[in-house]
Amino acid sequence: MKYWKSIAAMALAGAVAATGAQAAGYPDKPVNLIVPYPPGGATDVVARLVAQKLSADWGQQVVVNNRPGAGTTIAAELVARSPGDGYTLYETTAAHTISASLYSRLNYDPIKDFAPVTLTVTIPLVLVTAPGIPAKNLQELIAYAKATPAGLTVASTGNGTPQHLTAELFKAKTGVKLVHVPYKGDSPMINDLLGGQVQMAFVTLSAALPHIKAGKLHAIALAHSRRVEAIGDVPTMAEAGMPGFEAATWFGLFGPASMPADLRQKIYHDVSRIVAQPDVIKLLQDMGGDVNNSSPEDFQRFIDAEAARWAEAVKISGARID
Repeated sequence: MKYWKSIAAMALAGAVAATGAQAAGYPDKPVNLIVPYPPGGATDVVARLVAQKLSADWGQQVVVNNRPGAGTTIAAELVARSPGDGYTLYETTAAHTISASLYSRLNYDPIKDFAPVTLTVTIPLVLVTAPGIPAKNLQELIAYAKATPAGLTVASTGNGTPQHLTAELFKAKTGVKLVHVPYKGDSPMINDLLGGQVQMAFVTLSAALPHIKAGKLHAIALAHSRRVEAIGDVPTMAEAGMPGFEAATWFGLFGPASMPADLRQKIYHDVSRIVAQPDVIKLLQDMGGDVNNSSPEDFQRFIDAEAARWAEAVKISGARID
């Protein structure tokens, strides 16, 4: 009996040592960073910023691989099926936790099949209207939508994203008729908003900000607890007459669930140093973001709370994707 206990102990020690060696020698080849949206959107911007600085720090290229579509589930499934050796990482958004309750069938578990590494930044959503929409404030927009028999078209960055679900909550709360038009990311959605092909959307502030400042999109209200300096004249939803209506997306880094804890810690510490740099903080804040820079443990607690919160939102909205 003692012999077998000794063998088991030696095997465990060997596994621990091998894991530690893996983290210590990481990375010794290029790292693939999966992004579930097209190039040009806020997630892509954050991912490329981190990838560029990690490449310099690690002496190995961090390659951003855009895999848009199906409300981020195509990219997520790819990551879930990848080995947890740190060479496949995943930069995603709140859509990841929403998918746990929004989709009736997934080939992976959005919570159990992923290892949270770090939550980088949270950015609120802003309700914007396309050129030609006469409404100047929230109450006028609601009245205009109710007076339009066919309803208004509302764009989103895809089924199951925070933008989509927030629009569904808005529809449920106000009673207006909205026709959902999904896109594969911020860039194509905003292009059609600017062209008037769609009429309104809840957009990540970072993606909408240049167009709001240029006067090409009209910001109705910010779905946040407080105003943001970058658009200080835009009221919050509460100030505009809809208290308690808040919605944000976030940008966080994951690996597959099999990623060892010490490897997660190493990647977190390396990313954390980057996110703490003054130029990075300024860039993220200029995007309208709150910098989080959370540890894996804090990010895990955040994910658990997010999953529960969005599950309730899905239930209230009645949204469901088969």
